Amino acid sequence: MATVTHERVRTGRLSEVFLLVIAVLIGIYAYVQVGLAMTGVVPANLAMHAGAFAGLAVVVHLLMRWRAPYADPVILPSAVALTGIGLAMIYRLDLTYTELGRPSGFAPRQMLWTVVGMGAATAILFFFRDHRVLRRYTYVSLVAGLALLLLPLMPGLGRTINGSRIWIGLGPMTFQPGEIAKIALAIFFAGYLVSARDNLALAGPKVLGLHLPRLRDLGPIVLAWAVAILVLVAQRDLGTSLLFFGFFVAMLYVATERISWVVIGLLLFGGGSALAANVFPHVMARVEVWLHALDPDIYNRNPGGSGQLVQGLFGMASGGLTGTGWGEGFPHLVPYANSDFIWASLGEELGLTGLLAILAIYLILTQRGIRTGIGVRDGFGKLLCAGLSFVIAFQVFVVIGGITRVIPLTGLTMPFMAYGGSSLLSNWIIVGLLLRISNEAREPAGLAGPFAGVLDAVPSPETGESVPVSPARGDDNPTEVVDLR
Repeated sequence: MATVTHERVRTGRLSEVFLLVIAVLIGIYAYVQVGLAMTGVVPANLAMHAGAFAGLAVVVHLLMRWRAPYADPVILPSAVALTGIGLAMIYRLDLTYTELGRPSGFAPRQMLWTVVGMGAATAILFFFRDHRVLRRYTYVSLVAGLALLLLPLMPGLGRTINGSRIWIGLGPMTFQPGEIAKIALAIFFAGYLVSARDNLALAGPKVLGLHLPRLRDLGPIVLAWAVAILVLVAQRDLGTSLLFFGFFVAMLYVATERISWVVIGLLLFGGGSALAANVFPHVMARVEVWLHALDPDIYNRNPGGSGQLVQGLFGMASGGLTGTGWGEGFPHLVPYANSDFIWASLGEELGLTGLLAILAIYLILTQRGIRTGIGVRDGFGKLLCAGLSFVIAFQVFVVIGGITRVIPLTGLTMPFMAYGGSSLLSNWIIVGLLLRISNEAREPAGLAGPFAGVLDAVPSPETGESVPVSPARGDDNPTEVVDLR
């Protein structure tokens, strides 16, 4: 007769507390160092800033203990650390902008958006007990995503800034709906691909060794992707177009596990890039800046010159290995130093060492998201985690690659760190979704599924030792037979 034993599983919440303390202290320490370096005194609003920043982290942590006790303990501290570093750099630039009589006050607005973003993450944890509910809204997400992309093109609502029409006006504020659209389209791609992945992977002809799907299987998702890309091209949003293309190919590869999609994606990217450079003047201008940044004619061209890029490169070079220190550099010489070029600003004052540390946090955050996708049992959750994690990783690559001249500049912003409410909000929504899915992935099998509350472990027939039971948790495999011999 089988003897049932209960095995205690660690939730990871104590580890999260330890990591959260470090993450919050990093942000507060940077904030204090900026004030001391630039004014000689501790910032007057330190208590309010530190209290709000730490309070937000504590609220999210406590809610996770209640609604998602088995969520990944590393994702939240990573996002908090990145947000805190970004807030400190934006505050540092605010002080200089104020001295120079330039528009400032960006740090308080970024703090407000931090509250909104972390509030959105907590709302996801509170109201969504199961991420698979989102699969019911696959086509609703498609419609919502395309509608959000079209909003900036509406007369009277859209705003054109720096040549791109990707913003909408909300009173005195502007918002970039494309940031939310990428999450909606990720949900659509995950929902559609989990239903059609067998047809995409197995059905269809082979051409030159590459397995191609049938048009009727691939048609809906290609149509959705093509419409999104065309809208973004019309808005002259090169960066988001590249981002959408990248995670479209990545999710196809994860769904089908066929390398042919990577090859096809690279071929399409190469051909599309060449076509866009010859058809659209603003794309060709970006390519010329990339290839000939130090050419005097390109450097002095206005608008569309390489001055911003070159100044950012010289700023990072002056930072060297260890940086000039918080508040000791001249990052304000680079246009948009607190948004598009915040990576160059951080490189000047924190040096290569600081940049590598920040890059390691992004790597950890992405790795935990992918690990969550591996651990969760349902196909929809796997694809959604892969898509959302790839969005963060690819955006980091595109931004750093553009600033360091590995690829042309695209206009994307660093996740969590750069100034911008819509970007910060969308990235915290991604954090909320990853935390919710990670709870399902890490929750002990005995607390969910057909054996809930009854069976946690059974003795092995060979050794007699206690072996955890893992009943299926996904809608792809609703049941699993457990041998109780």
